[in-house]
Amino acid sequence: MSLFRRTAEQKPPVDPDTIDRCLAYAVAEGDIVNFRFMFLPYSPLRDTSTENIHSAKYSYLLPEDEDEKRFREALELVKRVETRTHVRLQLQKDGPPQLPSELVLALADNAVRLGKYTAAAQAYELLRIRARMQAAFFEAADAALDRGDIPQAVHAYRVATGLNYDYAAFPEPLPAVPNHQQRALILHADYPERPEDSLPVQPVESHVRTALAYLLSDDAAAARICDRPLEMQVEVVIALIRAQDPAWDEFAENYREACLIAQALQETLERRRKEQADMAAARLTDEMASDEAVADAVRIPQTLLGRVIESGEWWQYLKELAYLHPAAALFVARQAVNTDLEIIVPRLRKDSPLPPRLGLTPA
Repeated sequence: MSLFRRTAEQKPPVDPDTIDRCLAYAVAEGDIVNFRFMFLPYSPLRDTSTENIHSAKYSYLLPEDEDEKRFREALELVKRVETRTHVRLQLQKDGPPQLPSELVLALADNAVRLGKYTAAAQAYELLRIRARMQAAFFEAADAALDRGDIPQAVHAYRVATGLNYDYAAFPEPLPAVPNHQQRALILHADYPERPEDSLPVQPVESHVRTALAYLLSDDAAAARICDRPLEMQVEVVIALIRAQDPAWDEFAENYREACLIAQALQETLERRRKEQADMAAARLTDEMASDEAVADAVRIPQTLLGRVIESGEWWQYLKELAYLHPAAALFVARQAVNTDLEIIVPRLRKDSPLPPRLGLTPA
């Protein structure tokens, strides 16, 4: 008999209460990864596994607060006789486990409540109801817009788009995770021939339409909202930005400061050139090649991001910004300083309702 076999046989059986608590915790937290792990052949919940559920490395599977309401409700569900029986059978079988559908459904619903849309998508997909659930959330979002409930509509749209699935993923289909870093680079892939061609100063209708598609990472979902009046679209964009980015006000403060730096720099150049130019339409030229001007120009993306990227290119600052504050990419533009330096700068459209509502307009 091998050492592995003797070790497995010497392991004490896992007590049912521990199994119940672990499963209930995963269900309560909407954690599909831990839930599926507990049914694998090497799961510490299996008596035939050498892994010990009471070892420190598996402490994350056990609940920290057993008085939490969501955990108690999940534990009650796990302790149902039919559920317990099914779980025990699956932990004893050698082949692929059949996960208890009632627990997977409860887990998915909790994941939605907690904003874990990727986990919810995986759980609903296991139950083969993801598409139906997504359609239901889209319908709820449209109904909320019909009655003018913007916060509820934004929440439902975020859930619905969060349930998107990528069936082309390798080696198996996976949830379609939003990638604002890549999408931000696509938005700014082409250098604007004129400052007024840049994204932030496009006509309001076009800018809002782009913002919806970018923020939702779903063109079809954005199209549903674009059928509404422009005023409602603007409210949705504002609510969506706030919902996606709790730290937006911190970025807005950096943005206003960057605007002041850019404005002061432009005023210096205007005096140097002895001509008038509007800040939003001015083109920075090779006159900025002086060390002082270049140093001031470099401060602009650093201020926007709130930190310095050593030898940072414009696209590096843009990717970092999009990761921290996805909507930031909608209010910046590429700007060549000289033949060797390109940066991102704040740029606003004066008649757009978005900047003042989002705290981006300097005092």
